Amino acid sequence: MQHTFNTLSENIRAQSIALLNKNLATAIDLHAQVKQAHWNVRGPGFIAAHELFDKVATEVENTYDAIAERIGALGGTAQGTVAVAAKQSVLVPYNLGLADTQEHLFAVAASLAAFGQSLREGIKHTENSGDPITTDLLTQHAGELDKLLWFVESHIPVQHEQQKKRA
Repeated sequence: MQHTFNTLSENIRAQSIALLNKNLATAIDLHAQVKQAHWNVRGPGFIAAHELFDKVATEVENTYDAIAERIGALGGTAQGTVAVAAKQSVLVPYNLGLADTQEHLFAVAASLAAFGQSLREGIKHTENSGDPITTDLLTQHAGELDKLLWFVESHIPVQHEQQKKRA
């Protein structure tokens, strides 16, 4: 760990750095998954999904940049290589054979939800460990991810049976 005048204890900083690096790896993986969808989506709704995936990728990139900068501020080293992301991401590997718009929307929605869950777990941990700044950072980005998930899910048609159950 790098020397810093940050007044959090070294133990708290080390815990936060480890948690943040796990989420950095997951965010890098998520970004790559969303770009995979963006580049390969086909079928009805193509342009809407293509543009949405690009917006999602940009927001995820902003998220992992903020996470990496917080790691640095805590005196840690951001472990942001593709090799580290592949080992440490909590996401299910993306199916490279997808082309259909709906298949990509479902896959991206599932990955967004999984990353959101990881961030919420991080929020609980940092609240309990005494790192309110990291808690705030994770809370902000978890909210953004929930919004992105909403956008993606809004493109997934509700199945007829689900509509009948609600009636």
